[in-house]
Amino acid sequence: MRAGANLQSMERNMQIRLARRPIGEPTVDDFRLVEEAVPVPGAGEVLLQTQWLSLDPYMRGRMSDVRSYVAPVALDAVMVGGTVGKVVASNDPRFAVGDLALGYGGWQQYSVESASALQKLDPNISHPSYALGILGMPGQTAYCALNDIGAPKAGETLVVSAAAGAVGQVAGQLGKIAGCRVIGVAGGAEKCRYVVEELGFDACIDRKSESLDEALARNAPDGVDIYFDNTAGAILEAVMKRLRLGARIPLVGLIEQYNAVQAPKGPNLAPLLVARAKIEGFLVSDHAAHTRAFLADVSGLLQSGKLRYREDVVEGLEAAPAAFIGLLRGANLGKLLVRIA
Repeated sequence: MRAGANLQSMERNMQIRLARRPIGEPTVDDFRLVEEAVPVPGAGEVLLQTQWLSLDPYMRGRMSDVRSYVAPVALDAVMVGGTVGKVVASNDPRFAVGDLALGYGGWQQYSVESASALQKLDPNISHPSYALGILGMPGQTAYCALNDIGAPKAGETLVVSAAAGAVGQVAGQLGKIAGCRVIGVAGGAEKCRYVVEELGFDACIDRKSESLDEALARNAPDGVDIYFDNTAGAILEAVMKRLRLGARIPLVGLIEQYNAVQAPKGPNLAPLLVARAKIEGFLVSDHAAHTRAFLADVSGLLQSGKLRYREDVVEGLEAAPAAFIGLLRGANLGKLLVRIA
């Protein structure tokens, strides 16, 4: 084993585990903070010290024992999550001590992962956390869902919900680059100012203080060609009333119903028939073939200044449960991350 330190002398491994399955909105009591010995990597494995942990809405679904596209987190298991970590011990020639790697270590300070499942990061990367955001799963979600399902064309009208979030902020800017008129929907005046003044959207609707129907009629008088849906619920219902012929809806998230105790009734889908519109569910894991193109395009746009990006960082693993609960309430502005080391 190649190691940078004696594992026996390391600090204990702090973890946050799922203590119970939440009913409705999660509480801090649904999580449990524990400490255990730092794990030892086996053959073909790497020990990582977590530097950055990504907090994302999909984690709420993993907390519930319901049928989904992936198995739920087991009770008393470490909460799942994407991570950027530094290699502190390696049993695989592909990784050396000190390397940075993108993995799926979850809510803990140290994790052992298979080397084949890790992505080595450029040691000179200026923002390693971007691998969990604009150059990672959220950015690729925006890029693939907008291009593959939304198929934006110059002159079309694009509406993006959760427009100030990790995915929405990228999707809207890519829509602008494609020549669309882009209207964001966000919660609060501060977020709407950020979306318009810093990200360059044409308009932003404050879902907390405006009538969605009236604001959409004012900002999209000729209708909506693409709705990039991060939320479902009331925003989807309002947008569907204004669909144009041949509209497309990439259905990327369901934030409004993640904490629901009962299944929502849902909007009337008749406008989809009238507008001959397409609504398509999206999972970024189905679009791995586009990763190279996504990284090349979005990295170039980021470096040229054509894409703006914002992170919302909290400090310390202990802060993760409260920050995650806030994420589901819409408290974050930008990509939510926990800086651990």
